[in-house]
Amino acid sequence: MIFGTKFRGFPDFEMAKRDRDRPSWVRFSGVGIEFAAAVAGFTLLGYWIDNRYESRPWGVLTGAVLGLVGGMYNLIRESLGAIREQRRSGDRDADSQGSDGST
Repeated sequence: MIFGTKFRGFPDFEMAKRDRDRPSWVRFSGVGIEFAAAVAGFTLLGYWIDNRYESRPWGVLTGAVLGLVGGMYNLIRESLGAIREQRRSGDRDADSQGSDGST
């Protein structure tokens, strides 16, 4: 659904739903790789800008900083999402046991 409407012919993003069925360690193991890829990608973009516009070392430095900021943003976002999910599953487990702790 985009903006409250569902378009025909577009997938319902089944992969996103299937991600929730995987163990959490599998889903979150790629966060470090995503962080490294963000830093490397933006640094390479900065290197290209330096070579293209002869602006050494500002392109590499700017690219590295943007990669670090973007990678940290993604890392923190994923970590907070994992914490929220863990709390929700803990609340569901406590509700299923009953208020007195018996099963």
